[in-house]
Order: sequence, then C-alpha cells, then structure tokens
Amino acid sequence: MISAQLLEILACPLDKGELWDFQEDGFLYNARLRRKYPIRDGICILLIDEAEVVGESEASELEAKHKDQVRD
Repeated sequence: MISAQLLEILACPLDKGELWDFQEDGFLYNARLRRKYPIRDGICILLIDEAEVVGESEASELEAKHKDQVRD
C-alpha cells in the first residue's frame, strides 16, 4: 500500500501533474493525459513507456469513480 504522504508527492513523469489513486485496481491515473501507470508488487511503475492510454469511455468511468472516492 502506498502511503498518503507518498501519493501527495508522486507525479506523472510526462506532464508532472497529479495522479489519482486507484491502488485497489492496481494503478495510478493521470486524467489529463488519460494514462494509467501500473502498480506491481506495491511499486508504482512511473515510466512513460509502461503507461496504458485509455479510451474515452474508460476515462469517463474512472472520472466518475474518482468523484465518488473524493466524496467519501
């Protein structure tokens, strides 16, 4: 599990922006670039080449899920 303190300082290697926490799903997410960065064995793989670009529908689902997480 990645600590809240570490999540605050982690940034996307491409645009240096905020990453959303989807640890339970196995990734961190950059909503601006629609990229998922995998978490393997508790380690964030913040390499541009390892990121998965998601389609528009999945991006919408992740945005909705993030909004629900923020409300809780």
